[in-house]
Amino acid sequence: MKEFLLCDELERDAGPLSPLQRVLLGTDGSVTRLLELACSAPVAVTTRLQEIVDADPAVAGKLQLRPGDEVNHRIVELKNTKTSETLIYAESYTPLSRLLPSFRDDLMRADIPIGKILEHHKLETRREIVAMSAGPRAPDIARAFGLSGNPLFLSRQYRIIHEDSPLMHIEEVFPAASFAGERRVVVRAPSRIHLGLLDMNGSLGRVDGGIGLALSDPGIILSARRGKGFAVRGGDADAQERVLAAARAVSGALRLPGGAEFTLQSAYPGHVGLGRGTQLALSAATALCHLYGQVSAPRELARMTGRGGTSGIGTAAFGTGGFICDGGHSLGASKDKSAFLPSSASRGVRPPEVVMRHPFPPRWKVLLAMPENCTGASGTGEKDLFSTNCPVPLDEVRQLSHLVLVSLLPALVEEDLELFGRAVDRMQGLGFKKVENSFAHHVTQELMEAMREAGAAGAGLSSFGPVVFAFGEGDTGDIERACRKTLDRSGGGEVICTTGSNTGAQVTVS
Repeated sequence: MKEFLLCDELERDAGPLSPLQRVLLGTDGSVTRLLELACSAPVAVTTRLQEIVDADPAVAGKLQLRPGDEVNHRIVELKNTKTSETLIYAESYTPLSRLLPSFRDDLMRADIPIGKILEHHKLETRREIVAMSAGPRAPDIARAFGLSGNPLFLSRQYRIIHEDSPLMHIEEVFPAASFAGERRVVVRAPSRIHLGLLDMNGSLGRVDGGIGLALSDPGIILSARRGKGFAVRGGDADAQERVLAAARAVSGALRLPGGAEFTLQSAYPGHVGLGRGTQLALSAATALCHLYGQVSAPRELARMTGRGGTSGIGTAAFGTGGFICDGGHSLGASKDKSAFLPSSASRGVRPPEVVMRHPFPPRWKVLLAMPENCTGASGTGEKDLFSTNCPVPLDEVRQLSHLVLVSLLPALVEEDLELFGRAVDRMQGLGFKKVENSFAHHVTQELMEAMREAGAAGAGLSSFGPVVFAFGEGDTGDIERACRKTLDRSGGGEVICTTGSNTGAQVTVS
């Protein structure tokens, strides 16, 4: 029963375990024999280290010894003799005082599995599992399996008991991607709205600094299975290319041994101000890491995939959700950035650190209006807008920073929707947000005015748009009807009533 509970607890950190993984972690028999049956090949032992050492307090406690007693310290690898693949990395400690001379001789001769030594000497023993764990390991252990990056490992610690005393303490480790069977990973990622960049003047030696919010809807659902190469089904051509580019970048950076077949089950339009590019890239990267047992934080995956070079809102929205403010980048020679550039032209620049993250009030609603046949700035056009309109006036940056610090953020924390909305409205005419509004389609201004007149508590443009957002509480039917009426006059579009997402992306492994 203890082994079942330990496996169940391990799954909270490592995701679902395959039947074979559960058996390897929980067996009270010979692991070598199980591996031979699973691989249909003999398993050999390669000894990496064998030494006599004095037991330190930790080892002494595990073996019920006195610190300083002599123990045999052994590190071995169990290998598939047909493929030379390392299957298990094992480290053991054995008290010499409890060994018969013949047993000690066999142990010290090395390259013999422990189970076979016990069987040869006909010792009556039992295995007592002490712990199971999941997490990264030292680089030398990863190299033993031919892995790079930061792979996830599963391990178990157990003691072999003979005559009521510990005869050995053993830890066995293997990659979480080994013996996993066919895995399917599903990533559910939020969208985000970007309220604005704080400092596009740079006179204090920093630039960018974003404010934004993760949204519950619309979202992205991306599933993945292992494959020989990379392929994507579903979604439009742009979405498929972004998934493929991210997967190839992460595979190259981590030197993964295989590819993946992705299915884009749900997505929202790109180039509209909801941050689809970042969410697609991080979803693909995260799914791939789970398929191959790698451990990488969203911020590191964003760097690998070329996201977050200006704003960190999308990366943080994926990671934690909530209302987010990031600290931007250092500006100048030999700094993070040397010019005013959008993320698309800032490859290799690390995503900025989050300096404030706060849950978005669950009762506050977010109204989105998405005009049809209308996209925001991107690519070369976006780069030109940055270079020709920056630096923005320092006085406007100061006003914007003052507004955010003493109005917007306190209103969020105190859940004062009216004050929060007034701050959002004022932000539209300051700093780089004023630039974004000046280049947006005329319908965006009409939508914001219609939303405010219908009772919205603040309305704004997300990034370069054309998505317009507004905030409300309770019955927002009047605001939604005003949006639809305005959209109908300008060629149509979609209205979504959603809430903030305070959890970030969700990953399911099955």
